[in-house]
Amino acid sequence: MPFGRFKSGAASISDAVYLEVIGNLYGTTVPILIAGGCQAIVGAISVSETGDRLSAALTIVGVVVAVVRLFGVLAFRSETRRRPLRDRAEAIVWERRYAVGSFTTALIIGLFAARSLFVGDAICLVMAVGIAFGFSAGIVARLSLRPVVALLDFAAVGLPAVVATFMKAWDTPHIALGFMFLVFIAAGVEMVRLSYDNTLNQMSLKRKFEQLARIDPMTGLLNRSVLVTDLAEIVTGHGGALAAVHAIDLDHFKTANDRFGHPVGDALLRQVAARLSSLAGRSDLVVRMGGDEFIVVQRAPQSRGDAEAMAQRIFETISAPYRVGDHEIVIGASIGIALSPDHGRTVEALLSRSDAALYRAKERRGGYVFAAEPALADDDHSRQRAA
Repeated sequence: MPFGRFKSGAASISDAVYLEVIGNLYGTTVPILIAGGCQAIVGAISVSETGDRLSAALTIVGVVVAVVRLFGVLAFRSETRRRPLRDRAEAIVWERRYAVGSFTTALIIGLFAARSLFVGDAICLVMAVGIAFGFSAGIVARLSLRPVVALLDFAAVGLPAVVATFMKAWDTPHIALGFMFLVFIAAGVEMVRLSYDNTLNQMSLKRKFEQLARIDPMTGLLNRSVLVTDLAEIVTGHGGALAAVHAIDLDHFKTANDRFGHPVGDALLRQVAARLSSLAGRSDLVVRMGGDEFIVVQRAPQSRGDAEAMAQRIFETISAPYRVGDHEIVIGASIGIALSPDHGRTVEALLSRSDAALYRAKERRGGYVFAAEPALADDDHSRQRAA
């Protein structure tokens, strides 16, 4: 059994995929209800038929554990409705809680099946073993992406029955039964491995396609679709902290594109994208809106002056000469700046007001303009930077 593949695969799971996996663990209460209900029914029948006190105790503990696990699922749902999981460390805490509950349930079912070998009732034995087999099938379905938890559960549900079988009698039927349990455990582990590989590949591909859908293929920047989600999160998720939206339009780009050709124009856009990316912070957004229009979302600038300094750096960096093949090209930039919450608290308002400010900057032939800024104060300022 290649246990190493589980370890290396687990390390390769991205944080986003891992958070999704943990969310899926708590996605349904059905397996817990089935396990607890079946154990209650079979335990009640077994105790009624045999009067075995240990079976009764295991049944009661199993039902209590099921109830506790149900409350755990409800607590997770209530918590994540208020606020999604933030990071991997928080998800690990929830995974450990789930693993403890799942392992405890597996151990109780395994001990119940083992005890049924000694109570002397064939029907009760068949029902107890049936619960163990059904729970094991659920391990494959529910825990394939958490293979360590799955392996522990398989051991807890299967090994007690194996040990009890060999303790019961050392004869051919019991030895065969014990080895049958061992083969079943090994087969279950192999099914977990196969399901793990397949599901992880599917989830990774899903995430990859989601990321590709957010990327502008020419420049490698984010595309405009991210503004609906990422900008909305920036605006609403920081308790009213300042954020700056810089709407950028390249001046004289169309002239250069017409003069030198589209391949040169495309290369020029890629160089602009690289320069913008070099200016942005790790948490900022750099977006190509289409054509020669870009947006830089500056997350949490310290002040209006900090946002203005960023606009100045953008203007100067974009306006510096470019070398594309044998051509030296000089273009400029017009920049409209909208601040949240000063100029709007929604994506639509910020984009609209930064675009209006951009239009004013273009009328003044470049430079940067703040949304809703007095025209006279901006006029000299913008022309100075365009000069």
